[in-house]
Amino acid sequence: MQSAFALSSAPSALEPRGDEVQEGDQQQADSLDDAASVSDGDVPSSEPESDPARQNDARQVGSRLDGSRAGEPRRPFIKWAGGKRQLLPELLRHVPAQFGRYFEPFVGGGALFFALRPAAAPAPALLTDVNERLIRTYRGVKNDVEDVIARLASYDRHHEESFFYRLRDLDIDAQTDSEVAAWFIYLNKVGFNGLYRVNRQNRFNVPFGRHKNPTICDEATLRACSAALAAATIEKADFGAAVASARAGDLVYFDPPYVPLSVTSSFTSYTSAGFGSDEQIRLRNLALELKRRGVHVLLSNSSAPLVRELYAADFCITEVSATRLVNSKATGRGAITELVIS
Repeated sequence: MQSAFALSSAPSALEPRGDEVQEGDQQQADSLDDAASVSDGDVPSSEPESDPARQNDARQVGSRLDGSRAGEPRRPFIKWAGGKRQLLPELLRHVPAQFGRYFEPFVGGGALFFALRPAAAPAPALLTDVNERLIRTYRGVKNDVEDVIARLASYDRHHEESFFYRLRDLDIDAQTDSEVAAWFIYLNKVGFNGLYRVNRQNRFNVPFGRHKNPTICDEATLRACSAALAAATIEKADFGAAVASARAGDLVYFDPPYVPLSVTSSFTSYTSAGFGSDEQIRLRNLALELKRRGVHVLLSNSSAPLVRELYAADFCITEVSATRLVNSKATGRGAITELVIS
């Protein structure tokens, strides 16, 4: 079957729909402004990289875990609302010096996973999520990174607003993993604030972003992440099923969709199913069960009262200051308190 993403003629391979912005996209952008501020997100490509002290923390932990020489930690190949690059120093302080397998059931941008993977022969890892397109993106980067890079380079050459909307409207689920990966990464890099949002029909509906010089094809990062993923198992799974095989000595990191700090900051359409209070309670119960089995458990969440109540007993809560980076409104930025729970 001929690819829907022919590299030699990317625009003509897409179903044309004109240069207009879809009706309601500007209103979506306004409403997404508040949604984006739920948590900090990974630092956008236009922002400075993490400070040297932060990078050194990750280097030291990576070296300690696997015995390899110190090396710069890999950064994620996508930015993710709720990403953990800002919280890495605190998260790394809670990582045990030795652990067995690594589990991350809400992988998102995978900031902690990549920070822990500077080694040539890292320990086995299981990365899961319920977002099938995200999982297929990880598989595409792992198994066929050169094809992903070639497609992104083509998209970079044809990048403009009308191209974004034609690509956004494709029936992407029928394509290969590498095609899904290129689609996902492109929309992530150039869509509004790097958000991933779908409607009830599972159609991606984030509008075009106003990025000055988006880095659409970061070849070095993509290849480094592909190497880091070589020993990882990547699956679509509910968080409960994802850690069913975890045993004493393993490390599980839960980074669920955050409990919103306010009604306007709620952003639960990361998948069409959402993630509500019942799921937060189920997650707490699972985390407690794992701890009692001798599994190292690490979580992050907002400082909402529900989170503090859920983890008040049997867990250690550390407050961490984070900055909202993805909100375009100045009034929506600033320091907030998030929680690292162990």
